[in-house]
Amino acid sequence: MDELGAHAAALVARRPRDARLRRVGTSRGGTPLWLLSVGHGGRHALVVAGPHANEPVGGATALRLAERVLADPRLSTGIDTTWNLLLCLDPDGARRNEGWLAGPYTLGRYFRHFFRPGFLEQPEWLPDGAERAALPETRALLDLQDELRPFFHCSLHGVDVGGGFVELTRDLPGIAQRLAEAAARLGIPRELGPYDTLYWPALGPAVYRIPPPRRGDLAAAITEAAVESTWFHPHRYGTVTAVVEAPMWGVTAVEDASPLPDPEAVLRAVSGTLRRDTRLLAGFLDRIRPHLAAVPDADRLLAPVDDYLLVGPGLADSWDPDVHGAGQRPLPPLDTARLTALGISGRRVALRTAGLLHQLARAAGREAGGVLPELDRLIDAWCADYRDGYRARWIPVARQAEYQARVVLAAVELAGRYAPVRSHSGESGWGPEAAVPMHTE
Repeated sequence: MDELGAHAAALVARRPRDARLRRVGTSRGGTPLWLLSVGHGGRHALVVAGPHANEPVGGATALRLAERVLADPRLSTGIDTTWNLLLCLDPDGARRNEGWLAGPYTLGRYFRHFFRPGFLEQPEWLPDGAERAALPETRALLDLQDELRPFFHCSLHGVDVGGGFVELTRDLPGIAQRLAEAAARLGIPRELGPYDTLYWPALGPAVYRIPPPRRGDLAAAITEAAVESTWFHPHRYGTVTAVVEAPMWGVTAVEDASPLPDPEAVLRAVSGTLRRDTRLLAGFLDRIRPHLAAVPDADRLLAPVDDYLLVGPGLADSWDPDVHGAGQRPLPPLDTARLTALGISGRRVALRTAGLLHQLARAAGREAGGVLPELDRLIDAWCADYRDGYRARWIPVARQAEYQARVVLAAVELAGRYAPVRSHSGESGWGPEAAVPMHTE
């Protein structure tokens, strides 16, 4: 987090006439939320990095975009656009992931240091509507959207294991081809059937239409991401929102559209594994929970554990052909790509839960220490399944960020063709002055 802010401040010091850094809010933990703005166009693009604490690539992408725009005036004055880059929406959560960010980048290290807050503490979601949004990070983003009225709003996400894809609130004709070109050039697999777009319309290969928000229970919200969110909040301004996902570990099979001989057998196996793993992890939680009274901030780790244990059985039932009822939405056609994505997703729920439990057991000390060897064996075995069974391979950060930046640049270009109104900024005093140094702000 500190390195990200320092790079942004250095960029502004180097180009004070063209870049500006301002504080647009403060996290629950007292960390500044920094907005890096580049260019002087009349329309605004808003790019949000770090909405999920365990997805750090967006920060590197934001800096790469800033450098690209400063180096090429066609990307700012040429399209009458100011780029506004929110460097990290959840800096407190991002700090909790710093245990794996320095490397080495192995699956075991990642999941043992994994953190993402519980669903109700994730700043992009609006479970009670925008007017009742309580998190200061959420309020800062909503205020920024209302101030800028961007023609394009982008949320930079990362897939831990799988492939890259894009979700849109409005269609951008041509984006699927541009995504395919960037993915092929950089060796990024495209995910042709992500589990969270299971019932969403496809706008092209690896491009999906986000359904309008609706109220639902917590399990549906976590698994389908169709609840009210900051993605749709600027819709009233004619904004198109793009959620750009870039994988950390790529899996080639997520872009394999070939059929499998017995997809129902695969679904039964995936569902059964997820049910078994959830029961096993719930037992670990029962053993650890009595020893957490003296653990500071244990609730922050328990909240996502409870969420994952809640949604696991529901996910398994929704995929299982022997449980899927006549009144439920039919599953879409199941090819290799979609079945691979479902298998990866079931394993992801289990591994994230195991990693969080591992951290709780370590924090509880000797009294819960007996659980650690068992959790270590599980995490190692499940990571080996990703590595050997799914052939997950690490994608260097530079390639993740370059892929994401190319997709964002293409989306901005396409969105600019259809922008119905000029956006504006309520910020006064834009000029050549240098930004206030962060350490003296």
